[in-house]
Amino acid sequence: MSATDCAACLHRWPDPACRIADLGPAVLYLHDDQFFPGWSVLVLKRHATELYELAREERSALIEVVSRVAQVLAATYGARKMNYALLGNQIPHVHWHLMPRLAADPAPDSPVWSVRHAPLRLASGELAARAAAIRQALTA
Repeated sequence: MSATDCAACLHRWPDPACRIADLGPAVLYLHDDQFFPGWSVLVLKRHATELYELAREERSALIEVVSRVAQVLAATYGARKMNYALLGNQIPHVHWHLMPRLAADPAPDSPVWSVRHAPLRLASGELAARAAAIRQALTA
């Protein structure tokens, strides 16, 4: 897949309404399903499908941002554990899923994708408030 037909490069995914912050090599968004509060997606700004396609410096910068976002999400949501996923099977573009796993997690030993649930779509005001709280924590 090339940048010309990539949903991330064409700005069709993630939803721009879920945007939290521009973080150097990547842009942070709230995942559209907030059943797991704080679930976020960090999307590389340029097209690449594999981590090894990034130059060492770019890859290092991205991993630093992943770590910073994870720390902020863990603190903001009181996570017992952070989950990280870099898959790309459905959206072949380098992006990280960062999922705070909370004390009230319905299945703490399972990946979020295996937990049956109705997707939780936030109202625009709640979405904006959640994004603002994360954005503020990133700048603190």
